[in-house]
Amino acid sequence: MSIQQQAPSTTLKVGVVGIGWAGQQHLKAYSNIDGVEIVAVAGMEADLLAQLKEEFSIPHAFARWEDMIELEDLDAVSVAVPTFLHAPIAVASLERGLHVLSEKPLARNAVEGQQMVDAARKAGRVLDVAFNHRRRGDIQALKEVIDAGTLGRPYYAKASWLRRQGIPMLGSWFTNPALAGGGPLADIGVHVLDYSLHLLGEPKVLAVSASTHSELGPRGLGGNARYTASSASHKFEVEDFASAFIRLEGGGTLILEAGWATYRDERDLMDFTVYGTDGGADLRSVGASENPVADVHVFTEKDGENADFEVVAEPGRAHQAVVDDFVAAVRGGETVWGSHDGSLALSRALVLDACYKSALEQREVVL
Repeated sequence: MSIQQQAPSTTLKVGVVGIGWAGQQHLKAYSNIDGVEIVAVAGMEADLLAQLKEEFSIPHAFARWEDMIELEDLDAVSVAVPTFLHAPIAVASLERGLHVLSEKPLARNAVEGQQMVDAARKAGRVLDVAFNHRRRGDIQALKEVIDAGTLGRPYYAKASWLRRQGIPMLGSWFTNPALAGGGPLADIGVHVLDYSLHLLGEPKVLAVSASTHSELGPRGLGGNARYTASSASHKFEVEDFASAFIRLEGGGTLILEAGWATYRDERDLMDFTVYGTDGGADLRSVGASENPVADVHVFTEKDGENADFEVVAEPGRAHQAVVDDFVAAVRGGETVWGSHDGSLALSRALVLDACYKSALEQREVVL
């Protein structure tokens, strides 16, 4: 049976490229879904590759992703590798007729992102991107509050993800713009941008005014045992902190901050604050990397009196939800595939490009 005719009961055969933390999340998620078989994995770390092959009972393991996507009967691939490889692997896989789930950001820039979207549309295949933070239980709970009209019309929001010593693998590909596309704005800021626009109902971004700073990373500061590479192979050539003033259609404003290294509380902070015509809300996760649920407070009134309340949320399902949704889209058939072409992730890439251009040229950039 061809993939175009695939029924939900047919086994979906998938492969994963990349065996770091993200790739392992994809492997675990696929292994939890009935009717999905992990038939291949590709990675450069030979010992870890052999370990994962055995752990997940994977028939095929490859050092080269090019060899993996040549497998017969492969239906879909996850791309969980450094950002500069997202576009080459995704485009080649789509051209082979495979569905693709890529880690964020979509690509190093919107030009590469557009190539990926074009390839998905031409092939008539799914291209999804792993925005797992919008799947947090607290984000979803706050989304329900906003969508119910409790806050009225949101007109101002500010959101951030800030670390004190959180440069990922100081001296690795993460700190090389040619490989990563950018620093914390591209790495964790894209999550903040995604969940913020998601919460606000996907308003169109009209213009951005951004600034970037690189103060700690170039001095060898801002990393720790968890985030520092054992040996530096690249100079620190990206920002370690970024902020952006984002103008939204309808007069709304979004202020965004993303920082790998700043002199602040030692625990990560991920937050979102919104003011609306009938109420406001504050989501605050201190220790974001370890804390599965944030504190969420809603501020409103009834009959002229404060009627504030706290939103109780369950932990989200993170990468499991991302992979579940991807598999559901693939199994949905051709009528569904067209709405999963990577367009939303491309819209995020366009905003990030505008932010970096604004910071470089020290001016507002209109999208």
